[in-house]
Amino acid sequence: MRAPELADWALAHGRGSLTSAEVAQLLGVSEDQVRQRLNAPARRGEWVQPTRGLWVPVPPEYRTWGAPPGIEIIDAMMRHRGIGYYVGWLSAAALYGAAHQAPQALQVAVNRHIRDRVVGRTRFSFAQRDVASIPSIDHPTRDGIARVSTVAATMLDVADDLLLAAGIDNAATVIIELSEHDSFEIAQLVQLAPSFPAAASRRVGWILSEFTDRDDLAPLARTASSAIASASRLDPHNADGGPIDNRWMLSINRELEPEA
Repeated sequence: MRAPELADWALAHGRGSLTSAEVAQLLGVSEDQVRQRLNAPARRGEWVQPTRGLWVPVPPEYRTWGAPPGIEIIDAMMRHRGIGYYVGWLSAAALYGAAHQAPQALQVAVNRHIRDRVVGRTRFSFAQRDVASIPSIDHPTRDGIARVSTVAATMLDVADDLLLAAGIDNAATVIIELSEHDSFEIAQLVQLAPSFPAAASRRVGWILSEFTDRDDLAPLARTASSAIASASRLDPHNADGGPIDNRWMLSINRELEPEA
């Protein structure tokens, strides 16, 4: 096979990525010649290398972008590197239809350090987490799947790391919308709460009690209030102060304004 034909062959055969060793075998060359052989096709936008040793054929409709969307290639990238991962925070919320403020990057939890990068139009932002303890689902992509945190895990992640969630007001909006997802059950939050800092479940519970009409929050309230004796802050970036909501053991240290 000739290098100019390889991208179309891979796409026609459902191959969303090829390692350098696989490319070498298909082209009948040594592995150290792969970069040279794919140099011209890559300049034409037919291939992108998101991480060393991995080549992704770019479908024609994405060649002006320089790469497929990040959600389409994240699984191949992480499997190639042997890194456990899940797509989380606002990126996961967007996939569930619950992100008013579109994330500026594909936010990915990983089990070991990997540098952020830009591939085509996607900026990948990686954060280390205990990935194995967080449940995820297989989100279908064009050529496979991407691991995405469950609705409940996404809610707790968003409530835990407010910098990645673009602030407490945006986090509240996302949590409210995620609570309306068909797959969501309060029992999932109760089960997951011990895997997160107490503040996460307390913020989620308080937001749901204040801004939704749910009447099934008692089990979460018991779990959240008993986690640690001291109250958590609604907004960790504001000073202590404000009344304590004893049901949720949460210091309401600012007014909250989720988007309607």
